[in-house]
Amino acid sequence: MLKYKKKYVMGPQEDCSWASKMILNPAIVKDPKNGNILHMLFRSTGASPKNKLAGKPLPYPIFLGYAISHDAGKTWKADFSQPALAPALKYNEKELLTKNISGQDCINYANGCIEDPRLFYFEDELYLSAACRAFPPGPYWDHDDPVQCMPEWAVNKRHNLGSALTENSTVTLLYKVNLNALKTQNYANAFALVGPLHNPNISDDRDAFLFPRKLKIKGKEKVVCIHRPKHPWNYAIGKDLNAPSIFLAAADSIAELSGDNVERHILAVPEFEWEQNRIGASWAPLEISPGKWLLPYHGKQDDKVGYTQSFMILNESADGFPIITHRPSERLIYADEAWEFEGDFAIPCLFTCSGVILDNGTLLMGYGAADQKIGIAEISYSDLINFLA
Repeated sequence: MLKYKKKYVMGPQEDCSWASKMILNPAIVKDPKNGNILHMLFRSTGASPKNKLAGKPLPYPIFLGYAISHDAGKTWKADFSQPALAPALKYNEKELLTKNISGQDCINYANGCIEDPRLFYFEDELYLSAACRAFPPGPYWDHDDPVQCMPEWAVNKRHNLGSALTENSTVTLLYKVNLNALKTQNYANAFALVGPLHNPNISDDRDAFLFPRKLKIKGKEKVVCIHRPKHPWNYAIGKDLNAPSIFLAAADSIAELSGDNVERHILAVPEFEWEQNRIGASWAPLEISPGKWLLPYHGKQDDKVGYTQSFMILNESADGFPIITHRPSERLIYADEAWEFEGDFAIPCLFTCSGVILDNGTLLMGYGAADQKIGIAEISYSDLINFLA
């Protein structure tokens, strides 16, 4: 039996318009200068009457907020004065462009919502990946229809901006993060858009982030991205799959991950009952020892059992993609506290977006509970590795 501790951290703030309905799915990263200081980006939403279109449901744009802990995650102080990263919420086609880190014009897929953040380092640079949509959702816990709050010109395809915009599908975007700006709440200078981590028009795609360094794939050093397309069968290698699964994508550079010169590999498909509906990676892998990686992942069984968490161990191979060497059949972390079930989201959900190893050897994980609040789970990192091995 794997032992872990859990506690409630934060919930909706009635007096904060952009966090009044839900606060969940936190990304956490350690401060490089002080291991007791942890930085958090969390997903939040609240009703936005001023952005409601005539004849459309009330929109609930999704934001990222910032919080900090000075005592290794025991207590947290959140900044509810303003979001750290907010959607632009423009409805005019001509306003749906933004600039990337290179100064190029690109579609603003984060115009409507920015959710499920993951903070991770790649080659010693801090990055954020987030699941984004061009238009805000409506009350999705009652009726999950991505297009319900969209302007008619977009729904009716009176544009040439691609299917990701027409369908309001999820596009995972990568941002470079200036941690000094973030922790001083200089949010305007904290994030620089790099671009999508996949082709936006092939499939809705979530749970995407990078291995912390390049891996050798067939003798060449490659940037390797983990991602989870909603429609894996839209890719040639996934044509025989019947459920969302964990993919790997390898390219020469980050920018090429959204292009055609990508080599893809199916890392894992649902195998056990608790993951039969879908599986996806939860946060960027941790290197246990050279070439050996811990990858956290989640699975969904159905709307009754919901989302739960587990882990697998990967080994780099001599001439190909990493392979799974250890993967327990049982779910390891799941909702079992009363506060983890309370909320408007009917499907049980424990969804972790981050994990950091504290100076005392504890693996601290931030997670969303009931799609409405934030919890922290703690486990001995060495005990976890020994359990998996």
